[in-house]
Amino acid sequence: MLSNVFTTCRDKVAQLLSKPFFHDYRTIFVMWVVMCLILALTKSYNSDGNYRIFIGVWNHTIAELPLFDHYPEEYDDMNHYGPFFALVIAPFAWMQRYVGMFFWMLFLSMFLYASVRKSDFTKYQQLFIFWFCSHELLNALFLQQYNVAITAGVLLTFTMIERRQDFWAAFFIMLGTMIKLYGIVGLAFFFFSKNKTKLLLSCLFWGVVMFVAPMAVASPEYIISQYYEWYVALVEKNADNINVLNGNMADLSTNISLLGMVRRTTQILTYSDLWLIIPGIIAFCIPYLRISQYKHVAFRQTLLASVLMFTVLFSTGSENSTYIIAFAGVALWYASAPWQRSKWDIALMVVVFIISSLSPGDLFPKVIYREVIQPYALKALPVTIVWFKLCYEMYTRDYKPLTINR
Repeated sequence: MLSNVFTTCRDKVAQLLSKPFFHDYRTIFVMWVVMCLILALTKSYNSDGNYRIFIGVWNHTIAELPLFDHYPEEYDDMNHYGPFFALVIAPFAWMQRYVGMFFWMLFLSMFLYASVRKSDFTKYQQLFIFWFCSHELLNALFLQQYNVAITAGVLLTFTMIERRQDFWAAFFIMLGTMIKLYGIVGLAFFFFSKNKTKLLLSCLFWGVVMFVAPMAVASPEYIISQYYEWYVALVEKNADNINVLNGNMADLSTNISLLGMVRRTTQILTYSDLWLIIPGIIAFCIPYLRISQYKHVAFRQTLLASVLMFTVLFSTGSENSTYIIAFAGVALWYASAPWQRSKWDIALMVVVFIISSLSPGDLFPKVIYREVIQPYALKALPVTIVWFKLCYEMYTRDYKPLTINR
């Protein structure tokens, strides 16, 4: 009975999605632009705290003020972006505040859009990523989060390595690293590079360029001091996210990860996250032993999906808006398999979308979110299940191309 209901629903959804409207790139393009415009004109008008932090990085850099101090008269939170970010945000900081915020969100959206369109993914894969990630993109844009660009940077790193353009792959690796550290995960594709020496030397080159670049607008002494302060700020933020301070649990808006989920559900604060991180790294690295699978693009794409999910699940800094990174990975996991996905995989994708994307929003029952999902960081649970399933598939399945009617 349930199988028949599932089949009927699946067929109706497939029939709806087969309409040209859902297969036109222009639909996504226009929809994402409109999302930016609506957010700039409505809710984000009263919720632009992150954007004020971002333009503060530029203003404080040119004034040579500490980048990682509290500025309660300007914004409520603290900056955790590196000095190079001042140059990235500069064009937007020169604009009138809400005009700049609109173009900032538009830049983030179009950067992600371009990273998918310029990839070697099939049209089916591209459209699936676009549609599946659109609501999570909205969540990230609501807070003007740079995580959208982190996602784009990792995707472009993979694409450049696939095309043997290691110099530009290194650019995107170091761009993400020098702004928010997450970009360093692009080195996970090192073994797929056909010119590993060039990749490493290019990383060194771009690292030096981006380290020195902010010195064009501020003194070298100041910039070097701020890199050290950045390190200190990140260490302190990590401690706050783990929150062993005063025996209290962490701020519920942070550490929404596998690490945070385990810590909150067990209510144990004294263990080290390394007890989870080290097995996670081992589980992540095991597929590298399957060298014979490297030649299959589906295997390489699935590793990319694993990187995107791992980055969020094993970071104490993961927030609701960070999940745009993981969602791109979930979508790619589903769409890259050379075999036909089962009904259980489809059901899992539905659960991911409802629990991990819809739950923080207005369409989800607030009492369930506030009393169950948020306190225990259960937003991470469906994505964690997908990642474990992905790992199992990469250990056991053959990624040799098959002919699938899509």
